[in-house]
Amino acid sequence: MLTAVRMLVTLDPEVLEITWRTIQVSTTATLISVIVGIPIGTMLALRRFRGRGLWVSLINFGMGLPPVVVGLVTWLLLARYGPLGMLGLLYTPTAMVIAQSIIACPIVAGFSMAAIQSLNPKMLLQIRSMGTTRLQFLLLLLWEARLGILSAVIAGFGGVVSEVGASMMVGGNIRGYTRVLTTATVLEVSKGKMELATALSIILLTLTFAVVSLLSHLQQRRSGS
Repeated sequence: MLTAVRMLVTLDPEVLEITWRTIQVSTTATLISVIVGIPIGTMLALRRFRGRGLWVSLINFGMGLPPVVVGLVTWLLLARYGPLGMLGLLYTPTAMVIAQSIIACPIVAGFSMAAIQSLNPKMLLQIRSMGTTRLQFLLLLLWEARLGILSAVIAGFGGVVSEVGASMMVGGNIRGYTRVLTTATVLEVSKGKMELATALSIILLTLTFAVVSLLSHLQQRRSGS
């Protein structure tokens, strides 16, 4: 434990590198999931069309999709002889972002859909009666559902920052290139290097707590609590 603390205090270069890559990959994947997931959740909450039930079922199914399955599908897509093999993305940070985005998108979409559906229908009518454009209507709607939307972002970030299986399958856990906090911790434990594994775990917990606390503060501030 003392060795782990010493590595943190002295800002061990390897630990800093893994931490920075984790922030880059997880933040990018979360942003992608927000950009894709919130519009999908909003559309499913507002529109009624043939096949909507299937889409809702797929979103709910995706929220509990095993990460290793996502990793396998992504690997097959990006493998040398796969449909996207010509891009050469397998075993790169980009591949990890793709896999984590696939994991987080249904989570963000599902929470966003629930947040908008929980709004009072009279509020929707009131917004429409203001003579707003379609864009203004959507922006006002998202503002009214902001507490639930922030919950969607929190859940999405939690899904990507804690993910191990998919990242390891498509990233390869390559030292100095694709190693992140979760995959590095698993590797170091398997090698018996508990000091480094402990240091990485402490950083992972601290990083997750800091981001979730920030988003939770914004959420409670918006609610007036």
